[in-house]
Amino acid sequence: MLQNVVPAEVSLVCVVKPDEFWDKKVTHFCFWKEKDRLGFEVILVSANKLTRYIEPSQLTEDFGGSLTYDHMDWLNKRLVFEKFTKESTSLLDELALINNGSDKGNQQEKERSVDLNFLPSVDPETVLQTGHELLSELQQRRFNGSDGGVSWSPMDDELLAQPQVMKLLDSLREQYTRYQEVCRQRSKRTQLEEIQQKVMQVVNWLEGPGSEQLRAQWGIGDSIRASQALQQKHEEIESQHSEWFAVYVELNQQIAALLNAGDEEDLVELKSLQQQLSDVCYRQASQLEFRQNLLQAALEFHGVAQDLSQQLDGLLGMLCVDVAPADGASIQQTLKLLEEKLKSVDVGLQGLREKGQGLLDQISNQASWAYGKDVTIENKENVDHIQGVMEDMQLRKQRCEDMVDVRRLKMLQMVQLFKCEEDAAQAVEWLSELLDALLKTHIRLGDDAQETKVLLEKHRKFVDVAQSTYDYGRQLLQATVVLCQSLRCTSRSSGDTLPRLNRVWKQFTIASEERVHRLEMAIAFHSNAEKILQDCPEEPEAINDEEQFDEIEAVGKSLLDRLTVPVVYPDGTEQYFGSPSDMASTAEHIRDRMKLVSLKRQQLRHPEMMTTES
Repeated sequence: MLQNVVPAEVSLVCVVKPDEFWDKKVTHFCFWKEKDRLGFEVILVSANKLTRYIEPSQLTEDFGGSLTYDHMDWLNKRLVFEKFTKESTSLLDELALINNGSDKGNQQEKERSVDLNFLPSVDPETVLQTGHELLSELQQRRFNGSDGGVSWSPMDDELLAQPQVMKLLDSLREQYTRYQEVCRQRSKRTQLEEIQQKVMQVVNWLEGPGSEQLRAQWGIGDSIRASQALQQKHEEIESQHSEWFAVYVELNQQIAALLNAGDEEDLVELKSLQQQLSDVCYRQASQLEFRQNLLQAALEFHGVAQDLSQQLDGLLGMLCVDVAPADGASIQQTLKLLEEKLKSVDVGLQGLREKGQGLLDQISNQASWAYGKDVTIENKENVDHIQGVMEDMQLRKQRCEDMVDVRRLKMLQMVQLFKCEEDAAQAVEWLSELLDALLKTHIRLGDDAQETKVLLEKHRKFVDVAQSTYDYGRQLLQATVVLCQSLRCTSRSSGDTLPRLNRVWKQFTIASEERVHRLEMAIAFHSNAEKILQDCPEEPEAINDEEQFDEIEAVGKSLLDRLTVPVVYPDGTEQYFGSPSDMASTAEHIRDRMKLVSLKRQQLRHPEMMTTES
């Protein structure tokens, strides 16, 4: 390598071997024989004898000298320099070719897209960075590998490398700046062409397949399921449109960025593209939104119609079932439930009308999106369907109202029936209470004729009250018969109420007659007894009449016997007036009166017995 590179500058080559090399006892090499062929002398020396041939100041530290030099560092820098020189020279040629071709080429070449042949083989930024780093190292006039940090004068090739690197860097910056401008212009033109192509793709699809999809979708369905199927189909159409709308958003941002760049030559074309794209997208989006709103309104209309239909079915089913309430409270609850259901139907029908009218209004505006297509037939079918649903619901609601009126009348009659039965039962209870009061409290026969007459008059009034109660109960039961006939149900008065009423009234009549007989007998007894017991000097012959005493005694005994006789009802049951003590007290009073009459009789027979003591 020395012979090929610097043969003229070399006179002596020292081959340094380690000390261990001499242990091999090899003492002679024939390098001197090659001097004439090589052009310089070669000797083999040890490191400690190297200073015999070279000054220590020219030897590096590893050879025992003082020269500050790092050969590996110098070699690395040299390799970097050579690589930079090679890459920058090649890059300058490529950039010059690209830039000159762009300047001299025709318009068609300028507008062609950037491909791989247009790009440099190496990255200009990387080459420039390498050159700047190399220049910085050369300008420092020392290598980074110097351990001591002592400055030393570079070698000649290093001093010559600095202006060469600077010149290459200047040329690279100039050509690279031109190259960047060329790339920017071509990139802008390419971007504009791509935008134009994408804009036309979006416009062509929206005005073509997209519009055809919307033209084919005009129905609203005749049920919730049909509307949901149309809505699902519309969502698929929207999904396809959304992909193109996303492209529109991206294109709009790109166009806005180019407009902000301020290139006058492209402003008109960019604004025209932007306007065209926006008009088509907004028009298509409006049509999609209109269709979506129409389908949503149709779905809500069919939903309200279905709910109303179910309410009418429930109400009709309730009306068709013949109910037999147990009492008035259940009837009132049934009537309340009917009213609530009918009110709910009214609200539902009103909501259906509102939804239907809103849907009809939307359909009337549908022609503005028809793209020239005659949608009269489709709209007429939709309008007829909506109006038909509302009319059908109105008729069904009217039928239910009529049936509710009939059911309400029937329920009110049943309320009257239950009321009559309840009042009739109450009349039976009242009559039973009157009978009970007659037997338990109407037991006194009076202490004299006047009191007994008063008791008899009270009893007659008491009987009048019982008679009114009985008549009231009979009228109520007759009313139940009429109501049952009107309601076409079995006469409920044939149950236990009428027999109970008649039975209690019969018992009351028998007891009342017995009461009257006892009071009349008591009046006769007290009247005759009072006549005898009173001193009547004017009528001594009346007092002396034995027949009167016999009659009084007979009436008294009959009355006492009657007190012990129970009241016998038609069913054979017996009932006494009052308790045994009450009867004993009354009988005791009659016996006392009879004793007085008997004593009076004895006095009349034996006047001498009438003493003050007696």
